Amino acid sequence: MRSDAIKKGAERAPHRSLLYALGCTPAEMDKPFIGIINSYSEIVPGHMHLRDISEAVKAGVYSGGGVPFEVNTIAVCDGIAMNHPGMKFSLPSRELIADSVEIVVEAHAFDALVFIPNCDKIIPGMLMAAARLNLPAIFVSGGPMLRGYLPTDDGLNKVDLNSVFEAVGKVASGQMAEEELERLEMVACPGCGSCAGMFTANTMNCSTEALGMALPGNGTIPAVDIRRRQLAQRTGQQVVKLLTENIRARDIINGDSLHNAFTVDMALGGSTNSVLHLIALASEAGIDFPLSLVDKISQSTPNLCRLRPAGNYHIEDLDRAGGIAAVMNELQGLLRLDAITVAGKPVRDNIAGSRVWDREVIRPFDNAYSPRGGLSILFGNLAPEGAVVKSAAVSPEMMVHRGPARVFDSEEEATYAIMDGSIQSGEVIVIRYEGPKGGPGMREMLTPTSLLSGMGRDKEVALITDGRFSGATRGAAIGHVSPEAASRGPIAALTNGDMIKIDIPNGKLEVELGDNEITNRLLKLGDFKPKIMTGYLQRYAEKVTSASSGAVFSKEEEQQ
Repeated sequence: MRSDAIKKGAERAPHRSLLYALGCTPAEMDKPFIGIINSYSEIVPGHMHLRDISEAVKAGVYSGGGVPFEVNTIAVCDGIAMNHPGMKFSLPSRELIADSVEIVVEAHAFDALVFIPNCDKIIPGMLMAAARLNLPAIFVSGGPMLRGYLPTDDGLNKVDLNSVFEAVGKVASGQMAEEELERLEMVACPGCGSCAGMFTANTMNCSTEALGMALPGNGTIPAVDIRRRQLAQRTGQQVVKLLTENIRARDIINGDSLHNAFTVDMALGGSTNSVLHLIALASEAGIDFPLSLVDKISQSTPNLCRLRPAGNYHIEDLDRAGGIAAVMNELQGLLRLDAITVAGKPVRDNIAGSRVWDREVIRPFDNAYSPRGGLSILFGNLAPEGAVVKSAAVSPEMMVHRGPARVFDSEEEATYAIMDGSIQSGEVIVIRYEGPKGGPGMREMLTPTSLLSGMGRDKEVALITDGRFSGATRGAAIGHVSPEAASRGPIAALTNGDMIKIDIPNGKLEVELGDNEITNRLLKLGDFKPKIMTGYLQRYAEKVTSASSGAVFSKEEEQQ
């Protein structure tokens, strides 16, 4: 066993002495050491209950014949980090998580790993670490939060965190009183778990299941449901079986499983961030998975689900309707059914026998909400390397739009303009210098999009950015425009009044400027000057690559 490096032989006597100090027994020196990589935190609602999940996992490891050791990673709550400088650290935390997992696992020679994430960047950071280390590994998340209920004269309204963000726009436009906002904020998030809609966290947990790196149920069983603890215990047992059978992370994470994950993602209408994270995972695993291939999957995959923010259903509804297995059963003609999973069985066996219990939550293949996936990839002279939009959450009247650019060089500038009512109907808000390098950190910008939605302006104003959007964003909000402004992509050449054409059905994002005009404008800009020159964000900006490649760190040979 790999862990023999810290427990076998006379020269390892000091190591065993330290292990005995932890409470290990001599008999356990002959058993596999399993690392439980937890992300418990008291500042993240999605993670505050992960100690309970870890205890269930450890019970499973013990019953399976292994010895569990719990260690921790950092975690950022994107909702709490939103619309202030803290959001600059959210995406960069993904790389830190991957690196920290590598360090603790290599230093302590674990034989196999169980990962316990739940929220946005923690899931892909841990997936990247699993691919990098290539040990037997399995995931179990903390599960989704239940939706909240707001009593009104008309009955009980279903609400979630996105309801609160959009309510801010309603207050700003005089459509809601502050007293009602206060009532809403008290009930929108009723307890632990990842926020209740098909936002980034739940998109990634569902994708982890579709990828084959988690047991069935991982994506949708609610955080407070006892089935979540039972799933965690089975996960602990299963990791020992993976070790025995020598099934490693990269036996599962390959081109076929990524194809399955993206296919399910398109059917669900998941967060645009999933594109960024799954491409980053592909890069970590040494798999070529360009945006053009993601676009091809989107074009051939029907959108079967409309969950918040695209519709009125939540993850708990998807769970009751049959979960990810039922969605995959509907999609099996598009899936790579022989792909192996952490269950030790191929996909076809995992989804056999699953069924859909609610045809409104999960539409049939031949009666989909849309014949194309819920995410769309756009290309054009404004985004030569691509951009991403959650097309399932775009109003029909904004699927094709032409309007003058209203250009801002930061999220704050755009937010002030939206709040003071200076944005005109038909305009295309451009927020640039918010990309991976330019931000730095590629902030999510749920505040400006939620303001527009809350004001009822998401059907008349579009927004494009080289930054990111929350999975809770709806409207014609196009992110990940690549190359970014800081890398002197065409978005840096825009000025107020330039006519921008958005054609989501045909995958186009263009500005009505000739190539020579764009080039001449960019030449006049000079070199980009970083906004931050100290600390981790300075190092991050120096190493990070384009959103089109997953915003991963560049390889040293590419730096030279």
